[in-house]
Amino acid sequence: MKDGIHPKYYPDAKVVCACGNTWTTGSTVPELRTEICSNCHPFYTGQQQRLVDTEGRVERFERRVQEAQERREVEAARATAREERRKARALVEIVDEDEELEPIDDLLQENEEE
Repeated sequence: MKDGIHPKYYPDAKVVCACGNTWTTGSTVPELRTEICSNCHPFYTGQQQRLVDTEGRVERFERRVQEAQERREVEAARATAREERRKARALVEIVDEDEELEPIDDLLQENEEE
């Protein structure tokens, strides 16, 4: 090994969990702090129904899922509106160009009079 390029190794580094559990291990730092260890992790304690939520990750995920669902609904509504407009344009094109049509204003006035 070259001198001066490797960090100092602490063979008896102390690890402290948020639950209070401590143990020793080898590390390049003298003391480590952790949030979850094998004594408090739901998988190892059998409490799998308990959800470990750090910094609101579950709420963020649920919010993103909800926003994606709303975007899909809006896009579906837009697609339906586009399809209806396409059908309306197709019907207008079917109308015979030689046929005499009454102006729309005249039709509206007739309906108002009735």
